[in-house]
Amino acid sequence: HVQLVESGGGSVQAGGSLRLSCSASGSPDRRACMGWFRQVPGKEREGVAAIAWGGSTKYAASVAGRFSISKDNAKKTLFLQMSSLKPEDTAMYYCAARPGYGGICGFSRADYNYWGQGTQVTVS
Repeated sequence: HVQLVESGGGSVQAGGSLRLSCSASGSPDRRACMGWFRQVPGKEREGVAAIAWGGSTKYAASVAGRFSISKDNAKKTLFLQMSSLKPEDTAMYYCAARPGYGGICGFSRADYNYWGQGTQVTVS
């Protein structure tokens, strides 16, 4: 079983930056897809960025060039560096894990087995 805990959310002005972190515990499989999703009230949770065990990344078109996903395997931590933030980036951000999968990572929510509780990002 894997536990995920996000941190780093907060309030920021448009054009600013934030760095989200997601700490994994409970013997996470190193060979895994890790992803960041976000959700606003009344809308479906959407994929933002994903990183495969080998390091390949995928970004939603709305954040490409502004967000960067990375991970520290030794520290079992996933990061999302967010720059040039816009009010439309305001959402609850969730970390997700798909252990034991070595293929290309996508944004299908059903593929991810574990989820964190989320961290709020507000851009004004």
